[in-house]
Amino acid sequence: MFDTVAKPARRLAEKFGDDLLALVATLHVLLVLSLAMVLFSVSQSQAAEENCGGRNLIAEMRANDPARLVDLEKQAAAIPNGKGIFWKVEKPGIAPSYLLGTMHVTDPRVLAMPKGAAEAYEAARTVVVESEEIIDERKAAAAVMMQPGLTMFADGKTIGDFLNAQDREKLDAGLKRRGIPLTLVARMKPWMIASFVALPACELTRKAAGASFLDKKLAEDALAQGKSLKGLETMVEQLQAMDALPVKFHLEALIETLDLGDTIADVMATTTDLYLAGEIGMIMPLMKAVSAEKSGGEEEADYAGFEQRIVTDRNRIMASRARPILDTGAVFMAVGALHLPGKDGVIELLRADGFTVTSMTAAN
Repeated sequence: MFDTVAKPARRLAEKFGDDLLALVATLHVLLVLSLAMVLFSVSQSQAAEENCGGRNLIAEMRANDPARLVDLEKQAAAIPNGKGIFWKVEKPGIAPSYLLGTMHVTDPRVLAMPKGAAEAYEAARTVVVESEEIIDERKAAAAVMMQPGLTMFADGKTIGDFLNAQDREKLDAGLKRRGIPLTLVARMKPWMIASFVALPACELTRKAAGASFLDKKLAEDALAQGKSLKGLETMVEQLQAMDALPVKFHLEALIETLDLGDTIADVMATTTDLYLAGEIGMIMPLMKAVSAEKSGGEEEADYAGFEQRIVTDRNRIMASRARPILDTGAVFMAVGALHLPGKDGVIELLRADGFTVTSMTAAN
């Protein structure tokens, strides 16, 4: 099981590290961009079930390869701040603030948040999310459409110009299985197409019914309650980070995502269970472990580029822009959970800025 989903699962984690913790990344409002409603409508026939289901890949490893799991757990344990998704942020002389690592999905278990988070949110004067533009999809879409080169190929090029015959056949077949003709999306950047096909049917169903993912709900509630709402990035900045990676990398990720088929639900189930358990430090090591036998030097280089541009660079931007807001006190800050752990994670960067950051859900 692990060998068959290894490389695609890792690609998903690499590509979508922020927004579904492994599946959706920073592309929330792309679902309302040009062609998005078309894609949604043709995908609806695939989204009849609201229950995500899926097998837990960690549980399978525990039963079938416990030694491998022990090694994985050792790697995860070495990652700073890898346990816990809810943190208290303090500095002398100001009211305490709180930091929540999020998973950008509509799963009711995720929306419930960990113990104490709802109370901290109610007490906050200011709510901070990655991008405040998520509450106004039309405005965000308009800003992105002003730079069409971020989402669409220019100069008459199509995705076919970057594919060999074999990969074109794979992509065409994979999209057809999802009810999406290749000709319909040929001018779209591959990572934009993947932002649709990486969603399992249950998530498509809930989103189509109008459900808000966690970050968006927090932002909407902030405005409804008269709180100040602030964002750390613009949507254009997020897309620029994604677009900076090589087309080849995104094409491979798209094709491998399509190859996953129904296994997307397994990847979603595993990452969601890890998130709910506060084991965010285990997510990326898991994806590396299950693909170890198939990893090559080029893929490692691709991963390093992804991690630098999509995770590390953005961590620094988030921490830098959050600092003056946190200095006002009584802030509830919510960013993708994969931005929290590691020596270059948001938690360590805030500590370097003079804040005391303490886990509210697990001892580190």
